[in-house]
Amino acid sequence: MKDRLLRLIYEKAFKYSETPCFKLTSGLMSNYYFNCKAVTLSPEGLYLIGNIIYDMIAELKVKAIGGLTLGADPIAMAVSYTSYLRGNPIEAFVVRKKPKEHGTMQWIEGNIKEGDSVVVVDDVITTGNSTIQAITHLKEAGVLIRKVIALVDRQEGGRENILKFLSECGFPQEFDAVVLKDEVMKLRN
Repeated sequence: MKDRLLRLIYEKAFKYSETPCFKLTSGLMSNYYFNCKAVTLSPEGLYLIGNIIYDMIAELKVKAIGGLTLGADPIAMAVSYTSYLRGNPIEAFVVRKKPKEHGTMQWIEGNIKEGDSVVVVDDVITTGNSTIQAITHLKEAGVLIRKVIALVDRQEGGRENILKFLSECGFPQEFDAVVLKDEVMKLRN
C-alpha cells in the first residue's frame, strides 16, 4: 500500500520546476510543491491513507484523529471510516483556522472533550506551523496529543519544530511521516 500511495503522490500531487516558482504557506519560494488534495480527495487515496495511518495508530487507544482544516480533514475522515470497518472506531475532528463566528464560537468540531487523547495529522509539513496551530488549540481545550503524523514531510525543519513544541507542551514527542520528500525525489530519477 505504501508503494502505491508514494506513486500516487508522485503522479498526482507533486510538481517540480528547475527554478523556485511555487509559493509555500510560509511565504517562501520552492522549486517543488505538494498539492496532496489530488490524492487525499481521491477514492484510491482515501482507501490507502485510511488503511496505512490506521495501522500506524491502532494500538494507541486514542479517541480521535484530526488537525487543522483543510489539509487534515480528508485524512482524518479516511482513518475514522477505516477504523469503524476494522471494529475499532476512532472519531474524526476538525480544528478551525478561526473560531466559529456564531453559536458556540468554538475552534474544534467533533466528538472530543477535555482529557481525550488524539492523533494530530496534516497533509504536508514544511515548517510545522499549521500543525503547531492545531496543537495549540487542542491544548487550550485540554485535549492530550499522543502523536503527530504527516502524510508528506518536506524535511525542512517541520518535524523538529513540532517535536520541540510537543516537548514544551508536555506531550509525548511522537512524530511519523507516511512519505518523505526524499522518497518522492527518488522517483524523479
